Formats: sequence, C-alpha cells, structure tokens
Amino acid sequence: MNLDRFSINQMTVRQLALPDLVADCVRLGIPGIGLWREPVQEYGVAAAADLVRDAGLTVTSLCRGGFFTSDGWEAENRAAIDEAAALGTDTVVLVSGGLTPAHPDLPSARARITEAIGALAPYAAERGIRLAIEPLHPMYAADRCAVSTLDQALTIAEHFPADQVGVVVDTYHLWWDDRAPAAVERAGAAGRVHSFQLADWTTPLPAGVLNGRGQLGDGAIDLRAWTALLDKAGWTGLVEVELFNDALWARNGTEVLEETLERFLEL
Repeated sequence: MNLDRFSINQMTVRQLALPDLVADCVRLGIPGIGLWREPVQEYGVAAAADLVRDAGLTVTSLCRGGFFTSDGWEAENRAAIDEAAALGTDTVVLVSGGLTPAHPDLPSARARITEAIGALAPYAAERGIRLAIEPLHPMYAADRCAVSTLDQALTIAEHFPADQVGVVVDTYHLWWDDRAPAAVERAGAAGRVHSFQLADWTTPLPAGVLNGRGQLGDGAIDLRAWTALLDKAGWTGLVEVELFNDALWARNGTEVLEETLERFLEL
C-alpha cells in the first residue's frame, strides 16, 4: 500500500473537528476521507462539501444509510443519498438494521432489507449514488445488522444492477469467515466491491462491543493478506481506515491520524 490509496474515515478521529481533520489531511498528503452524516450535518452539508472540495480531497463514502427494519427508513435514506450527492461521493454505506417487532427473525429482516433496497436503488441511481451493503459481524445481527456475511450481502445485492448496489468489504467484520475470500472474488468479478475498509480485531472486546475496532497491526487480522486479496479481486480504489475505539478517541486526534497513516503504510 502507498499514500495514494489511503482514506481516513472520519470516525477514526472523531475528536477532530472537520476543518482540523481536513487541514491535517492536506498537511500529510492524505488523498481521501470517509464522512459520517451526523458530524457533517452539524457542520453543514453545503459547508462541508465546499471544505473538502477546496482541499482537493476525495470523499470515498458517506456513512450511513440503512436501518431498513425500523420506521422512517425511507425519508432518512433519501436524505443520505442527497447528502452524498452534495458531498461529491458516489457511495452510501448501508448498515441494514436488526430485528424489530415487525421483523422478529433473520429471514423476515433480510427480506425487508432486500425490499427496501429495491425501493431505494432507483432514487440513488438517478443521483449517481451507489448503495453499498456492509455485512457486520454476527454479534451485531440482533440489534444492528441482520446481514452478517459477505455471501449474504451479495445475495441481496445481486437482485439489482452492480452499478447500483454492491458491498462493503470490512476486515473487522469479515476476517473470521473462511468463505469470505471466495465471496470477495465473486464480488470483484461482478464489479460489486464498492468500498474496502480496514480495522483490526483486538481482545478483550469492550463492554457493548461497538467500540472495539483495533488500530492496524494491534490485533489478530492478517491485513496484508486482505489487501492482497482485494487487489487480486480488482479493487483499485482508496482504502478507508475506520476505527471505533474509545482509547484512540481519548488521545490527541492529530497524533492518532499520523499513527494510523504510519500503520497503513507499513502494509
């Protein structure tokens, strides 16, 4: 990997205000940034779009859409698509949603997710936006994402054109699945890899498990093997580093960004 392939996800250094993060990216020569809706909305979508465009940064994705098993999903996802178009990215990451009283089991939840993406995909396509289904580790299946494997994500995506609906390959969520490499090959051959994200797996997991994404090189995942796998599958885009980690967030954000870049380049 080299600097030209690096994108920093905004959540990795959420302690940095967006102007400070953009300034650090320019100073360090970082070409890409993945944005999150909530801090972008707080700053102002139009102002954020001007900021990243004037800095010459590529917005690799906007996170997140999805939660299709909950009420109000359609308006929220249309808004996410409109925001993505304004920010100049072509990819909205979908965290699909977990079990709810209306969808109390995995088959019904996945059927609802497929139906909702089918309703949303044409709206996104009209605006030049791709929907990228992110499978999350099975520990999140009940409350956050009923799509747990890359095969499951592809089964949903394959109902739709590849330039409209694809998948996110995130090492944190997929590293444990021995079927994932074949699924990456399948996704790459079909042009359905729409985002590639890196994070490491460290133990013990924190309470609540959400903020346990480890710094690159600190955990159990063979990140070099995963980057080689994606290269072989034809992924030529930028690679986002997305870390949710309380210990990292408690540190100086610029130092964390510099450390993350250094770890990435070691790959």
